[in-house]
Amino acid sequence: MNGLDDLMLTRAPTARRPLLGLTVLVVEDSRYACEALRMLCLRSGARIRRADSLENAHRHLTVYRPTVLLVDVGLPDGSGLELIRSLAESSGRIDVIIGISGDTAVEPDVMKAGADGFIAKPIENLAEFQNAILRHLPAERQPPVPREIPDEIVTPDPVAYHDDLNHIAQVLADADGSTNLDYVTQFLSGVARSASDDELDLAIRDLDSLRQGGANLDASVAALSEMVQSRIAASGPL
Repeated sequence: MNGLDDLMLTRAPTARRPLLGLTVLVVEDSRYACEALRMLCLRSGARIRRADSLENAHRHLTVYRPTVLLVDVGLPDGSGLELIRSLAESSGRIDVIIGISGDTAVEPDVMKAGADGFIAKPIENLAEFQNAILRHLPAERQPPVPREIPDEIVTPDPVAYHDDLNHIAQVLADADGSTNLDYVTQFLSGVARSASDDELDLAIRDLDSLRQGGANLDASVAALSEMVQSRIAASGPL
């Protein structure tokens, strides 16, 4: 570890910065969701590191041992449940392991895999974020009480949403089977809900319903791709 890491890990939590001394590894491929988590960690006093895939998460974990692990269930190279399961069963277990997803139906799977908790996207409320982590920490890691509970909602930079749309537009252009569409619906669902894009979220849910019914998806995928492209065009060059 470097000097800054050492300093962060030895600082005690305070009432205003209840997560001081914690390092959070976020395994999440959405730039928009990560930006929200970065802001929440910054306001809480935690140090944050990010991995956008299972492969990169394993690379981080060979070098750093975070205090808290936040794992998205839908990742480009596999399920976050695999990572949760392997780390929950490992020796020297990470203190707090939490699964995150825009699909609340996966919460039982997250808990069965060995996670300590689950947070549904969008993750934007500062008090809820802090409490979701603090409830799993031992007494010696708790901030002093009483403490002010911040009623604050973070709003990530729209540039991050634009980046996510560009990413999924490329995936849609290459989509040739159910595996890609599994990823598309998981990724876009979380992004749309985080950005409060209700129209896009509805289109994704309609596509998912058609998939479940075994319908031909060509027209629906084309319409979803067009919707994504229209949002990219509307946001203009960055």
